[in-house]
Amino acid sequence: MDIAEKVFVVTGAGDGIGRQVTLQLLAEGASVAGVDLSASGLEQTAGFAAADARFSSHVADITDRHAVEALPAAVGAAHGQVDAVINVAGVIQQFVKVNDLPFSEIEKVMNVNFWGTMNMCKAFLPHLLARPSAALVNIASMGAYAPVPGQAVYGASKAAVKILTEALYAELLDTNVAVTVVFPGAVGTGIAANSGVELSPTSGEAPTYKTTSPSDAARVILTAVKKGKFRATIGGDAAAMDRLARLSPRHAATLIAKQMGRLLAG
Repeated sequence: MDIAEKVFVVTGAGDGIGRQVTLQLLAEGASVAGVDLSASGLEQTAGFAAADARFSSHVADITDRHAVEALPAAVGAAHGQVDAVINVAGVIQQFVKVNDLPFSEIEKVMNVNFWGTMNMCKAFLPHLLARPSAALVNIASMGAYAPVPGQAVYGASKAAVKILTEALYAELLDTNVAVTVVFPGAVGTGIAANSGVELSPTSGEAPTYKTTSPSDAARVILTAVKKGKFRATIGGDAAAMDRLARLSPRHAATLIAKQMGRLLAG
C-alpha cells in the first residue's frame, strides 16, 4: 500500500509505538486518526505532530464496544475516509503466576488486548472493504509464541490476536484488504507503567537484554504495510524466538523461563 494521502486509524497513538507509528505516517504524507484512552497522551502526540491538520485526536476506550462503534463516523467526519487500521494499543499483566493472578487482572488484559482489537476490527472492516485498497494491521507479541513466566494471560491474549489476524487474512484473501500480524519482542516503551504494573523488587535492576526503540519498531510496521506482508517480527529477540519456537517449542519455553523468570514477583 502507498502511504501518502491515505487515512490511517492508529490505536495507542498517545504513547510508545503507537505515537511513533503516527508520526512516521504523517511524515510520509498520510493522515492519521489517533485513538487512545489518554487525552493528555494524544495532546502530546499532536504537539509532536506540530499541529498538523492531517492528525485528529479521538479519546476512546477500545474495550467499550459502543464507543468504538462511534469511531468510524468520527474519523469520517475528520478525514472523509478510512484506508487502514493499525491496532497497537495493549497492556501487560502483573508479573505473577496464574495461580496468584486475580480475575480482575485477567479480564482487564483480555478486554484490552483481545476484545479491544476485535472491537476495532468489527467496527472498521466494512469501511476498509469499501476502499479500493486497504490495510489492517494487528500487533500481537513475541509472547504469542514464546511463553513468558508471569505473563501467561498477556501471552494468551496476544496468541488470540495472532490467530484472529491470521484467520482474517484467510477470510479476506480475495478482497482489497491486506492483513498483517506483527510480533514485537522487547521494545523500550512505558507499557508497564501504562498498564499499572510494578516490577517486583528483585526485578528492579536494569534489564540485560537489548530492547528495540519505538521508532525502529514503527519503521518495521510501516514497511510491513507498504509491502502488504502477512507477518513481521520486531527485534532480534522476536526473530530468534520465532525460529526456535517452531523448531523446538519445549526448548523455547525453557529458555524463556530461565531468562525471564527473575521478573516474577516473590
